[in-house]
Amino acid sequence: MCFGCGSKVESSGDDFREFLENTRLGNVLTNLSNRFQTLRKIFIFALLCIFLSLFGVSRTSAAESDLGISGQLKYRTATGESVFVTGVTVSVEGSGSVTTDETGSFRIAVPGPGEYRVLLDTSTLPDTVSLKDVSRDFLNVNLSTNKDQVVIFALQDGSKVASPESTFALRRVVQLSVEGIKFGLYLALASVGLSLIFGTTGLVNFAHAELVTFGNLMGFFFNYYGFAGAIGFLAPLPAPLGSGSNLVIAAALTMVAGGILGYGLNRFIFRPARRSGVSLLAQMVMTIGGSILLRYIFLYFFTGGTRAYRSYSAQRANEFLGIFLTPKDIASMLVSVVILLIIGFGLKRTRSGRAMRAVSDNRDLSESSGIDVEKVISQVWTTGAALASLAGIFLGLDAVTWESGFRILLFVFAAVTLGGLGTAFGALFGALIVGLVINLSTLFIDVELKNMMALLVLVVVLMFKPQGLFGRKERIG
Repeated sequence: MCFGCGSKVESSGDDFREFLENTRLGNVLTNLSNRFQTLRKIFIFALLCIFLSLFGVSRTSAAESDLGISGQLKYRTATGESVFVTGVTVSVEGSGSVTTDETGSFRIAVPGPGEYRVLLDTSTLPDTVSLKDVSRDFLNVNLSTNKDQVVIFALQDGSKVASPESTFALRRVVQLSVEGIKFGLYLALASVGLSLIFGTTGLVNFAHAELVTFGNLMGFFFNYYGFAGAIGFLAPLPAPLGSGSNLVIAAALTMVAGGILGYGLNRFIFRPARRSGVSLLAQMVMTIGGSILLRYIFLYFFTGGTRAYRSYSAQRANEFLGIFLTPKDIASMLVSVVILLIIGFGLKRTRSGRAMRAVSDNRDLSESSGIDVEKVISQVWTTGAALASLAGIFLGLDAVTWESGFRILLFVFAAVTLGGLGTAFGALFGALIVGLVINLSTLFIDVELKNMMALLVLVVVLMFKPQGLFGRKERIG
């Protein structure tokens, strides 16, 4: 037995630690150990996200509804006889299409309550049947109950000469263009923040879509419950502290909440990651995992159904110069334009805006010039998240869902890529172009394929002008 072996082992362990601390090999091994710890944390986080994804998918399939939009196509002859129109294609945007049966009936399943557009393919009508008003080949339907919604297309006996074809085509182009501009404005609100975050940090933030969803759901929360939904003892107080608030007030509260969320994400997750030297690739993986995590947190608390705001949900479309728009569409477009003009003015004329553009152009030069880069990045995250939340509010005017942001993520990336990564004004114009292309493409292709155009725009831009319309070429080497 050796009574001094314990002290010898202890001293040898101290010598080895001293060797690691004082040699280059020791520094290398220490760095490798730190990197291994970081990768292990990322791996565990990814496994957690995958588990929550699988859990969320099972909840989604269980939450699917059995609602639908139905109707019957028929017309009366000159003798008063009812004639069923068979073999006509009817579709619901985002939900599919069907063909009328032998009784002229059709039914299309939809995910849940919300606003939908029903389209009648006039090219499939018999030559002896036409619409009474050829410009009304679509119907906007607000499904707010747990029953099927019945729609009626007014048909008449006679050839399709009720209106000159050229006039009909022009009115349809104008209608689709206005709707494309509306969707483009929503995309612009979501895209500006994503582009600025990339410009100031170099990070491709896949979790930006969940900031849109956050605005969508928080708008619904404040609209129905006000602050009392979070702080119960406020319930007896008047709105917005009590049971609910006007959607305008709810939108303002949602933007504040979205800004706080964006600030928190940067302050407690991405700023420590930057200071720890985590690579941009690893940070991008973190945003993907965070996106999945947030999405299924939303699903867990909100469930998989589709809902509508308490106010401004069901409105009749009014005609303005041959264009059919609801009052909420007009209001949301005007507010979007005003907000984007304010953002543009702020980026051009204010000190903070000029600092944002400077950091986006050249971070190192900006820092050497005395600009507090971390403060600018915090402002960018806060502003971008608030704008994304406002975009979620406007998308919620049609339907409130747990994946509303994820549905437009591809369009947001297409807009940012088209305009030029890192340029706020490029993202704005890119979003408008993407919105117009998606909607006008339905003149030539089926409605179900229109989202493909965003991917086509993305591919074409990356092939022929990878820096985007407003981006700058970078010299490598």
